[in-house]
Amino acid sequence: MTTTQPRVGFLRHAIFVALPVIAAVVVACSSGDDDSADTATKDAERTTTTAPEDLEMQAGDFKNLHDMTPVRGFFVDNELGHLDEALDVANDTEGGGAYPVGTVIQLIPQEAMVKRAPGFDADTNDWEFFALNVSAEGTEITTRGGDEVINQFGGSCADCHSLAKPEFDFVCEKEHGCEPLPIGDDVIHSVQESDPRPRADAG
Repeated sequence: MTTTQPRVGFLRHAIFVALPVIAAVVVACSSGDDDSADTATKDAERTTTTAPEDLEMQAGDFKNLHDMTPVRGFFVDNELGHLDEALDVANDTEGGGAYPVGTVIQLIPQEAMVKRAPGFDADTNDWEFFALNVSAEGTEITTRGGDEVINQFGGSCADCHSLAKPEFDFVCEKEHGCEPLPIGDDVIHSVQESDPRPRADAG
């Protein structure tokens, strides 16, 4: 019996000393878990941040003009699902402001302009211009970009469209400020009607 009491006292002393150490370890581990959770949350937020909406057209994305929506003699489409918004702008004869990203505008089958994401090219109001070859097999892109794209009359597409009044977002019509085309509406209509590319509902 006399040997038991010192052992009990020793155990009590050991537990008394150990408790603060255990508590410190638990707090440290808990703090480490919180830090890890915060880091994981921030990483997830960075991972899920969406890139700006944009459209990099490929040859197969271009359609026969008659599968697009006609507006006063030119044709409008939107490959990103914003056709209604694009038509609202196009149908505003007083100038509807900027077209939504993904808008495709064509006057004739051989040329197109496509609205890209903000910051694509400040000099063209973020429009990308295209020179195209079209046939019964589809569309081939021969040139794309800005000033380097030459229209059917030997001029720069971007230079011609830059003359449009700001409220028309680089889109040319007779009253928009651009130089008139050297051909009449009858010739333009004939070229439009002769688009050789397959129709979406063919077959």
